[in-house]
Parts: sequence; C-alpha cells; structure tokens
Amino acid sequence: MLYVPGRIVHHAAATYRGDGKTDAKDARIIADQARMRTDLQPVRDGDQISIDLRLLTARRLDLVHDRVRAVNRFRATMLEYFPALERAFDYKKNKAALMLLSAYQTPAALRRIRAKRLTALLKKRGCRNSTGVASKAIDAASAQTTTLPTETVGAALVARLAAVITAIDAELAELDATITARFNHHPKVEILTSMPGFGPILGATFLANVGGDLRSFESPDRLASVAGVAPAPTDSGRISGNHHRPRRFTRRLLRTCYLAALSSLKNNPASRAFDDRKRVEGKLHKQALIAVVRRRINVIWAMLRDHRHYLEPAPRAGALTA
Repeated sequence: MLYVPGRIVHHAAATYRGDGKTDAKDARIIADQARMRTDLQPVRDGDQISIDLRLLTARRLDLVHDRVRAVNRFRATMLEYFPALERAFDYKKNKAALMLLSAYQTPAALRRIRAKRLTALLKKRGCRNSTGVASKAIDAASAQTTTLPTETVGAALVARLAAVITAIDAELAELDATITARFNHHPKVEILTSMPGFGPILGATFLANVGGDLRSFESPDRLASVAGVAPAPTDSGRISGNHHRPRRFTRRLLRTCYLAALSSLKNNPASRAFDDRKRVEGKLHKQALIAVVRRRINVIWAMLRDHRHYLEPAPRAGALTA
C-alpha cells in the first residue's frame, strides 16, 4: 500500500484529457500514479508509543500556540489602561505577575493594598521573588495616576485572560508529565536522550515524527530531506551549484532538530566546534546551525540503526560521532 499525496494527484490531473472531475477519474489518476512513480513511500504504521506521542505532542503544540496568543492579547489589553504595569514584567515567564493581576488589575487597587500585603498574598500562592514583584507592581501603580476610560472593561478582560493563561500553564505541566512518562517506555529512549540536546519533550516529538524507528528512512540523506535540511539543487544548463530549501518537508521535525542543535551548542564541544568552524568559513548563525543539524542527523541515524549510545569524540574540530 502506497501513500499518494493529494498535491501529486491535483497536479497530475492537469495532464489527463478533459475538464471533468469524477470519482472514477480520480481513482484512475491515483492508480496510474501509484503504478508509474518510484518516489512514493509505503504506508507504515509506527509503534503504539510513537502514535500516542504524536497525539500528545500535537496537543502540546496547540496549547503553546494558544498561550502565545493569550499572552499577546493580555499585554495588548493592559496597554489600553495600565501601560506602566504592562512594561514592568515579562508575562510569558513571570508566574507571580499573572497571579498578581488575577486579583488586582487597576492602579488604584494596587496602591490600596500596599507592598507588604501583596507580598504575603504572592507567597501564599507559591510565587517566586514575591517581594520584588510586589515592589515593582506598587511602583508602577504609583507612577500612573491617570485613570483611563478603558479601565473598567480592560481590568475585567485582564482578569479573565490571566485565568486562561494560568489554566493553560497547568494543562501544559500535566501534559509534559504524561509525555515524559510515555516517552520513557519507548525502547529507543536511552539512545535518543544520550544525544546532547534531546530531552523528554524534544525526544518525544522526534519519535512522533519519524514513527519510532527508521523503516521509512533508508539513509540519513532521506531523513535529512524529510527534516528540510538537505538542499535541493536547481541546476540548468551551465548554471550549477544553485541550491534551495526543499518545498516538501516536515516542519515539526525541522523545528525539533533545530531546537535540539541549538541546545547542544551550550554543552556539547563537538557541536560547538563544528558551529565555530562554519562561522569561520563565513556562514551566518542560522546557516551554521542548519549545518550542525545536518551533521547531527547523520549521527542520530547511525545511532538508531546500530542501537548505540552517543559517544563524545576526542577533541577535534568539527567532529561528531556515534
């Protein structure tokens, strides 16, 4: 059984006679493409854990997107009536600021409660740096003495958005625990996490996108192509060496490998040395990092094929090995 993408069928339909579109014609086109093309992949089911991880990581990505939208709307709403406090905190990371605004949303309310009581409230809710957050919030409330006409409606919306973001954070924490527990039961977990840069979440996302094994990837080049880091040539006549990113690749797999490579630069000498070598050659940061991703894919493919853990190479510029 082969998988024929809808995009292929759509473009192939233009080469058949007639403008009509019927189920019989579509079936004939699909059958012809499956018979003639040699680049179609067989349909292979992943293992049960990888299928579960695909569902869980897809849900996690949706929650991350929802959180980004909620935080952006939260800041935009605060800017309408309380700009002094909006610029005081990074609401993507500061849990204490969200807890504060779920209880007190206006400058007048913050000025009335005072810093000491606000600190005690934040400590009771388990927030870090309660004293610093409370002091910063009171200073921002004292700096803004003007009451804007949008305050009443804006304060109500901010309280709701703070509750939404807090609920998303709680669901993300619960989902991360579920993903980690499921990922730890996979037979390739120790091999994959031995590679610098791969933790439970990125490792689970990688397995979810490759199906848990390498049956669909006969070579590291094929894996790199699916990940979008194998350049596609656009040569014509005397023009050669012209490459571009492939149009068809798995963006989630590219993002996973990219983030893992970026993390490995902090604690893996081999990745750092290879990145530095590419920068000396004149590559930009993003180009050098994509080169690191490409080299690491060769290593990951060999590790999973041979069932071997990652071994740190001897100090030598640009070396990654398994």
